[in-house]
Amino acid sequence: MSKDSLGIDSSVLLSELKDANQEMSQVIESIRQIAQHTNLLSLNSAIEAARAGEAGRGFSVVADEIKKLATSSLASTKESTKIIENIQSKANEIMAVRTADVAYDTIDKIDRNLFERNCDAQAWAGFDKVKSCLCSTDSDRFSATNDLLKKLVDIYEVYLDLYVLDTEGMIVAAGVHHKFIGQSMADKVWFKDAKLANAISVSDLYLSTIGSELYTVAYTCPIHSDDGRVLGYFSTRFNWNFIYDIIESARIGKNGDISIINKSGYVIACRSRKGILSDNLKHLNAAQHAMKGETYGYVFEKELRATKIYGYAHTRGYNAYKGKNWSALVSETL
Repeated sequence: MSKDSLGIDSSVLLSELKDANQEMSQVIESIRQIAQHTNLLSLNSAIEAARAGEAGRGFSVVADEIKKLATSSLASTKESTKIIENIQSKANEIMAVRTADVAYDTIDKIDRNLFERNCDAQAWAGFDKVKSCLCSTDSDRFSATNDLLKKLVDIYEVYLDLYVLDTEGMIVAAGVHHKFIGQSMADKVWFKDAKLANAISVSDLYLSTIGSELYTVAYTCPIHSDDGRVLGYFSTRFNWNFIYDIIESARIGKNGDISIINKSGYVIACRSRKGILSDNLKHLNAAQHAMKGETYGYVFEKELRATKIYGYAHTRGYNAYKGKNWSALVSETL
């Protein structure tokens, strides 16, 4: 039976282990204090026995036995403390590896999702109705393309809109927001990048002003004629909200957090959905490691009131999708 079917969260178990270790440490500390007091008591007893002379000889024997017991208790306490500290250290390392695993798994799932969006744009750019609106003279070619784009938006659900543009960047067909038809996108970075690359180009996350303001990623690729000429460009608007299905399914503890950052360190997704493209985490050691391109790892960072474990993972891309140099950061509080 899988851990999911049992409802077991390893982060919870590790947290309970950490709490148990702390309780054991408190018990050991109590024993140490008792041993110290016992040792002091035996010393005082020995002094009083010496003062009593012959009459205190028996009491002196008892005091010696108490001292031996106290000394033995202190020695055992030191050994026990080492064992407990070792268990705590190993538990922390297990938690650290786990945070790195969650970060790695999260960025991998995002890459796989965006790879599918990469494939969508390239496949749809080859549809006959998409090509025909740029090279046909049929009177209904634009309405037919609009209908196709709307059907794709409805079926796939993860897109805000789909566009067909001519070679100069003017929108000639749209799936949802027809008011943009006839408008030029020639000055947009996503259009310039696709035209320069002459291949599919993926934007970074940005705030779309299409309809209601939503975060999106644009996939733009050339539309080729049968003889290989560039007829225009196909561009999609991925609804970034669907990435939160991945974020929210990440198995992290109640005191944990997860963030996705872009190549400059800005947060592009997090559990709270706040601070998007405004909060920057590049000051964190974990973020610096990830932004340098380190595939996977973890660091311990001391903060004002606690020590945190940060697991990190840098995008590796997936198949033809090379990624955008994004990284995942997962934190757990010790």
